[in-house]
Amino acid sequence: MSKRNEKRLGYKKTKIGWIPEEWKCVKFDNIVRFAQGQVLPTEEPYINYYYIGPENIDSGTGEIKDLKLVKELNLISGKYLFDERAIIYSKIRPNLNKVCFPKFTGVCSADVYPLWVKSGVEAEYFYHFIRSVYFLKQAVSCSMRTGLPKVNREELKSFMVFLPPLPEQKKIAEILSAWDRAIELTNRLIEAKKKLKKGVMQQLLTGRRRFPEFGPSKEANPGALPVGWSLKKASEIFKNKSIKKHNNAPVLSVTQDQGVVRRDSLDRKINMSIENTDNYKLVEPGDFVISLRSFQGGLEYSELKGLVSPAYHVISPIKEIDDDFYKHYFKSYGFIGHLASAVIGIRDGKQISFNDFSFMKIPYPPLKEQRRIGEALDTCDKEIFLLEKKGAAFKKQKQGLMQKLLTGEVRVRL
Repeated sequence: MSKRNEKRLGYKKTKIGWIPEEWKCVKFDNIVRFAQGQVLPTEEPYINYYYIGPENIDSGTGEIKDLKLVKELNLISGKYLFDERAIIYSKIRPNLNKVCFPKFTGVCSADVYPLWVKSGVEAEYFYHFIRSVYFLKQAVSCSMRTGLPKVNREELKSFMVFLPPLPEQKKIAEILSAWDRAIELTNRLIEAKKKLKKGVMQQLLTGRRRFPEFGPSKEANPGALPVGWSLKKASEIFKNKSIKKHNNAPVLSVTQDQGVVRRDSLDRKINMSIENTDNYKLVEPGDFVISLRSFQGGLEYSELKGLVSPAYHVISPIKEIDDDFYKHYFKSYGFIGHLASAVIGIRDGKQISFNDFSFMKIPYPPLKEQRRIGEALDTCDKEIFLLEKKGAAFKKQKQGLMQKLLTGEVRVRL
């Protein structure tokens, strides 16, 4: 709660903080109606409705993702029915702050609550408030007291909500919803850019499309290798590298989402002990790493010097290459598909050997063309990075604005 409101003229103290005198601090149960009873998703019309579960709600943002119809999911157990006025609150692991406002009719999991506000409450305002840090603190505190990672209905009913006069609720909701739209638009742009990059990768990395200065595209002759390109065994371009006993180097982790990073930079828990690194392998900038999950997500490129688990294979170029070209190529769907075919029988948790990789045929375009392709794909990555940075800034700014508006620290003009 903001300290600025404490003992401020025109403000009063409540159970969960200081608010303007004309605002109310009310019990959740006094302003909200819960869903009663369930429906069978195997029956009409519910079988043709969209389904929402906790997994479909983005943590913190309220965005709904990966929606599917009930009939696509073959659901059979009872579900709650909701309509376009219902707000969906996930009772499981409340610290994840999963709340959404679908604004359509559908069915939802028994792990979420469909909620309807009563007269005198603006639904959009309530939706923003129960996503706020003030409501989240109550939910997390409750789940910690019970030792269970969920909030039941009776507990939720006792939570407190700040309630300004209705005109002020509407104005606050209008402002925060505008920020949500800006965030949503940025996220859509990010997804569009990622989709565009995938298409560009597929064309440039296979020679289906080429920059004019390098010759005709493969599209002109789909069955042929682009002019000037060659197919080489991976072992003609890369070698297996196993340098050990560099105990003064930092320990690295190989991840699919972040690439090769310092292990101490990760929030996630790492089970492997790093007390004895004698058998760990040295990785240097420009090396690639074949990881336990390479058959799912490709090879990882390292910009760092450090040590990785001996379970991994470190490879380095023996022929002049453009790092950026192969950095993108080894993460492409085409390469991952070929790798999966080359190592039939490999399953999650088992390693791909260098021999499995070495016999694969991979493209080797002229070096200048490699560089041009790498630069183009790096440009795509930079555009996506800038949009992601912009989106993160919007979320941070909105969070600060919520803190001020939902406590009355900053008042809106009516």
